Amino acid sequence: MKRYNLLIVLLLLIFNVTTAQKKNSPAADFGTLKETKAKIEKTVPLVIGHLQAIATNEGDNNILINGKTALGKEYAKVEQEWRLYRGNMSSCILNNSNKKSKKCLEYHNRMFRDTMINYKNYITYLTKKNGYLGVEGDTKIDFNPAEMATKLSEAYFNASDAVGRMKGMQKKDFMDQTNAEDYKLSPYATIAQ
Repeated sequence: MKRYNLLIVLLLLIFNVTTAQKKNSPAADFGTLKETKAKIEKTVPLVIGHLQAIATNEGDNNILINGKTALGKEYAKVEQEWRLYRGNMSSCILNNSNKKSKKCLEYHNRMFRDTMINYKNYITYLTKKNGYLGVEGDTKIDFNPAEMATKLSEAYFNASDAVGRMKGMQKKDFMDQTNAEDYKLSPYATIAQ
């Protein structure tokens, strides 16, 4: 009988070691947040470059000035939504049961995706071919709201699973990292030069 107990103990030990290794794998990876942040920030210089080309071609600097002002307003909406999104997703995970947490995560992810779609539509409109006569080609922008929202959703669902395996303050400390300065969008004035 003792051999069977030893076998069970060994199997449990192996299971616990593999589960512990999973805790530091995809479940704890918030690299998608940095990737999304970078994609959002990269749109600003691309759009401003396009506006500059139009302004130069048309000989009217007001196109650049007015375009930068309008882009700044749209970017501010995205910046606010990005801050709210990260806070809401953390709150969903920390303050709800597993079932409610999933619904909460899906809701806020959908809200974020919709804001990003609006932003993409706006920058696409600003940079579309023939927006102004004489401007050749489209400005290529790597910005796919559906893809970004899907990756972020996976990261947060994995984080939710990881938090389920943690105890006490570990949970809060783990989720607080998503609201760190590293994940904040750079101010518009900084990147719109």
